[in-house]
Order: sequence, then structure tokens, then C-alpha cells
Amino acid sequence: MKYTQLGRTGLKVSRLVLGTMNFGPQTDEAGSHRIMDAALDAGINFFDTANAYGWGVNKGRTEEIIGSWFARGGGRRDKTVLATKVYANMGPDGEPVWPNHDKLSALNIRRAVDASLTRLGTDHIDLYQFHHVDRDTPWDEIWQAVDVLVQQGKILYAGSSNHAGWHLAQANETAARRGSYGLVSEQCLYNLAERRAEMEVIPAARGYGLGVIPWSPLHGGLLGGMIKKGVEGGRRASGRAADALADPAVRAQIQSYEDLVDKHGLEPGEVALAWLLGRPGVTGPIVGPRTADQLASALRAVELELSAELLTGLDEVFPGPGPSPEAFAW
Repeated sequence: MKYTQLGRTGLKVSRLVLGTMNFGPQTDEAGSHRIMDAALDAGINFFDTANAYGWGVNKGRTEEIIGSWFARGGGRRDKTVLATKVYANMGPDGEPVWPNHDKLSALNIRRAVDASLTRLGTDHIDLYQFHHVDRDTPWDEIWQAVDVLVQQGKILYAGSSNHAGWHLAQANETAARRGSYGLVSEQCLYNLAERRAEMEVIPAARGYGLGVIPWSPLHGGLLGGMIKKGVEGGRRASGRAADALADPAVRAQIQSYEDLVDKHGLEPGEVALAWLLGRPGVTGPIVGPRTADQLASALRAVELELSAELLTGLDEVFPGPGPSPEAFAW
């Protein structure tokens, strides 16, 4: 495994981030423990979760599974850089949200941190991330709450997720005025097929020293060789991937991608991850393996060097938006 600094911090994290969203809903506790053990054995030390994972009536279940894994000892907690998130309503889906039980008020941040620490069975969270933009709470209030939690030793760093570039600027300018450390990372949707983050989010993140943590690096499976798997193994696309492939233009683009990768003798999913690992500002993509083979494939991507010819071909299949403001102004 290779490691890098998380943004401008001194914190060393693996170039792959273990995503845990499926722990509970898709993978049972024993299977989740095996995946986390395998990831740690492979050198992955950066684990990402959220307080709402588990979903539905089981919100918080994923954090509980990670907590039970930590409780098995063996240095698991000490070896792990733990990231979780706050924002979502933790009540049952479909029920009205009780006031101050969601978003980023100082009250909810305090409540949510303590609840996550209990479920995770730990005394601190390494990276506490704001899962979404809260348009009702000023950054001064958010940083006041964060500074208290840092002083209490409950969290070490703060990060954002799904924020726009101007939100990152606003957050860190406010932090600078207060003498707070500010955001150190941004977790955003970014992959070969979805490159809009290159226009504003990633430049802002790099400018303020934030590490970029892409989620959905295979774009819901579309970049994982889905057409080829359907032809060779009879595996039919489902969910968002099936809906996307029903569009003839999308299907043609994905077919071009798979043909290009096959020409170079490589696997689509590994190329998609390797491409992200080579992008400026990217700390590491979030991967959510459900099997040992999927984890092994992700690990191979860390060592994969993409040729200039292949990179040019990828840009032709998936052209980026171009730099800002030229992309929309000139």
C-alpha cells in the first residue's frame, strides 16, 4: 500500500479508503469484520463511514459494526484513521424531524458526536465530516462547535462532503478569521464519467490545502466492466447502472471505454481507480469491496501506471469540463 498526507495535515492515510456504507444493509456483521481485517492486512488504514449508514430503521448500524470490530482488539482502533459524518436526521425514515435533530447546528453536532462515539466504541473520531451543506447554520457557529470538540479531544480534524467550491472557500476563510484550523478534506462525487468537480471543487480544495476523497469511483458500477460482465457472465446491470445503460448514448460511451481498456489489456475497474489516483489533489478514492476479489482488484490499481496513450484515450471518451472560468466564460 502507498500512503500520502491528508491535505495540508501531517496525517498519513492510505491511497485507498475503505467505504463501509454496505456494512449492515448488504453485508452482515461477520462479513463486514472479515472485509475490515483484509483491508487492514493489505495496509488500508483509512476507513470512512457516516452516522446514518445502516439506513431506514437501522440508521447507526454501520457505526455499531465498526465499533464491534474495534472491540476485538489487536490494535484495530490504533491502526485505523476513522472518518464519520454528521448531518442526516437519525429518526426513522418518513417520520417528521424533531427540531435540532439534524443538520449542523452546534446542538446537533454535539449530540451527534457523542452518539457516534458510543456506537463506534471509541473516545475520538479522527476526521469528522459535514455530510452536506447546511444553508441555515453560519460557519462561525459550526467552527465554534468544532473547536470545542477538538479541545475536548473528541475529534481531531474536520472535513466536508458534497460541498461546492465556494462553500469550501467560505468555510476556510471563516475558520482563518477565528483562528480555527478549518476543513482538511472534501469528499465529493468524482470519477471518469462525472468530472464536474474539476471545474470548481477540486481547484478550491487544492487552493485551501484540502485532500480530495472521491466517492463512487466506479460511478455505481458503470466503470467496472458492466457490459463485458453481462456478455461473458450473464450478470445484468441493476439499479442506477441499469437505468444509465438504457440510454443509448451512455451505453455507447461505456462500450467505447471498455473497448479502449481491453485494447491495453487492462481491467476497467482498475483503470478507473488508477486514473483517480493520478489526478491532482486526490488523496484516495473510496472503495467498498464486498468480496476478497474486489479488494484485490482495488489494491492492484494502486500500483497501476497508465500510459500517456491510454490517458489521452480516456479524455477522448470522457472529456472533462475544462478549467474554470474558461469552461463557461470563453
